Amino acid sequence: MATHNIGKTEKAEMYLKAILLLGQESPPVTVTKVAEFMGVSAASASEMIKRLEQHRLVDTSGSDGITLTEQGAADARRLVRRMRLAERLLSDILHLPLPLIYDEACKLEHALSDVVEERLVQVLGDPETCPHGFPIPSLEGRVACPLMETMNGLEPGDEARVVSLPERDGRLLQYLTEQGIRPGVEVKVEEVAPFNGPMFLKIDNERKAISREALAEVRIQRLTPASYGAQRA
Repeated sequence: MATHNIGKTEKAEMYLKAILLLGQESPPVTVTKVAEFMGVSAASASEMIKRLEQHRLVDTSGSDGITLTEQGAADARRLVRRMRLAERLLSDILHLPLPLIYDEACKLEHALSDVVEERLVQVLGDPETCPHGFPIPSLEGRVACPLMETMNGLEPGDEARVVSLPERDGRLLQYLTEQGIRPGVEVKVEEVAPFNGPMFLKIDNERKAISREALAEVRIQRLTPASYGAQRA
């Protein structure tokens, strides 16, 4: 009699993806963080994590929080790869607005077969990042995602290039993109208002006042003065 493989169910896959992404964004991974990511109660998340551990997909015995086993990580990377390829399809081919892409891609990620995934890679030119700036895991399992500095830590005079935007908050993405914040854009901090006021940034030769709270999850790479604007040269 065939047995049910919990690791292959859509719900279990979503938990594995949550643990992978949270481990990259805000380690250590806890039950509370997983519950918030999944939009469920802590009790529900704890129960599913126990089931995943029974199937040797996650490990909760260490001091580093909830971690993925080798098999759990492989399953999670495969799902994230398909999600981010779907995001590229929605962005590059269908030209869907960035704030809508993540939710729509999540609907597609479980339905993509190996054949469709391979064809997407060919059509899209084997992209390295998703539209939000995050890496697309390779077939070999690589998923480089360093925890880079956030934009709200910059000071007047600092220059930086935007690396990635928070992908799961559509309203925040709408605000950021309307302000000109997108992966690859270069910014220069002209002023930081006191008492948690806005940051005044120079973006594409325009001065923008942007909430520091909104910039808290925008990952950046600092630039030297000599390299600022080099992409446009």
